[in-house]
Amino acid sequence: MNKHVILLNIVGLEKSHIEKNFLPHICEMIKEGEYSNLDTVFPAVTCTTQASILSGSYPSEHGIISNGLFDRSRYEVSFWEQSSSLVQRPRAFDLIKNNTESITTAMLFWQNSLYANSDIVMTPKPLHFDDGMVMWCYSKPAGYYEKLAEEIGEFNLTTYWGPFASSKSSQWIMDSTIATIKKYKPNLLMSYIPHIDYSAQRFGKNSSQVLNDLKKADELVGNLIDVCKQINIYDETRIIIFSDYGFNDVNDAIPLNKILRDNNLLSVRTIKNKEYLDLENSIAFAMVDHQIAHIYIKPKTNEVIISKVKHLLENVSGIDIVLDNKEKQIQNIDHERSGELIAVSNNDKWFSYYWWNENDKAPNFTKTVDIHRKPGYDPLELFLDPTTKTIPYDTSLIKGSHGRPSNIFPSDNNDQIYISNRKTELLNKNKSNNGKNNPINIVDLGKHIIKLF
Repeated sequence: MNKHVILLNIVGLEKSHIEKNFLPHICEMIKEGEYSNLDTVFPAVTCTTQASILSGSYPSEHGIISNGLFDRSRYEVSFWEQSSSLVQRPRAFDLIKNNTESITTAMLFWQNSLYANSDIVMTPKPLHFDDGMVMWCYSKPAGYYEKLAEEIGEFNLTTYWGPFASSKSSQWIMDSTIATIKKYKPNLLMSYIPHIDYSAQRFGKNSSQVLNDLKKADELVGNLIDVCKQINIYDETRIIIFSDYGFNDVNDAIPLNKILRDNNLLSVRTIKNKEYLDLENSIAFAMVDHQIAHIYIKPKTNEVIISKVKHLLENVSGIDIVLDNKEKQIQNIDHERSGELIAVSNNDKWFSYYWWNENDKAPNFTKTVDIHRKPGYDPLELFLDPTTKTIPYDTSLIKGSHGRPSNIFPSDNNDQIYISNRKTELLNKNKSNNGKNNPINIVDLGKHIIKLF
């Protein structure tokens, strides 16, 4: 019986890591249960995949088309928006609550969890005051974070993102997960181990730093298993591990907005000698997210202009494909929030959000950790220039990126993975005619989890 289900998202865990047999706790789970390749959604980025597995639906349905969103009515880009209501399909905790009120759910450090219909929620929500920032976490029940901080210490946001991001963030999240299990024994718990993400982007997917971080992740899994055994719930607990994406080694970035600007498609305004995006008067701009970019084109622009933009991008060195409406439908990302076009880089490139041609023209916030004002994901926030004490602009520093799922781009060799400590009917349902296991689809996995209750 699965009285308890723990869904653990380990960023960057790939099939090749399991085959190397240096993760004893995870490998022991596989011996007891099962594992398989995991076909994920496009794009393979955190917010999109987490929304897909919890809702059992595609981005075309739930609307989380990347880690960022563009509000067309306000000409504003925002990344890492946390509101639960942004997900336009009910998720596991919603559906379970509809069926059984007595079920307890917990959602720790997952995206789009703010104000979610879950009994227990924990997510970073720093408070900004005139005299500085308070590294606070929103929690439900109210005050739960404060009680937890007294027990395990306060959460340090700088270990979660920025130049000092490290495995300490994952350690705190696991400590809070274990404390939550002990206190509430939730029937469905979702938690997150993010730290492999940092070393893969800084040093590359096959670096010694990633190897060490994988071992740390395995240690945390071991801690989780030990606690479940200590409080006598392991035999009735199903632990599911999945990776939302694997990594590609990269060597440089493509500055899409610079390219659009140089072709008179993107406009800027100069204010106090700094250049700012002028989205109102731009024909096209790119909201970039790792190895994919949504290209938004001015409303009422005719199809000829859209075709010209597509042709322009298709001829940019380092861009693999550019999706139009038909191709977006094929990849299940034909949602009104998506760009008119979606660009995908080659597997050894990624997209930078830069629009300026001279660094001294860049707004000051571009040299800081500022995940909300930048119109794109900025992996260089993982670095700090030792001389200027600011975020550098050297895109060659980034050694790993993601966004291209291996089920769509099989040559990338970054297979996502599903692991369970219990055998299920999932693998039997996915057997091919020759008896081999086909990959499990992340949307189907989400539907399976919902049916467990």
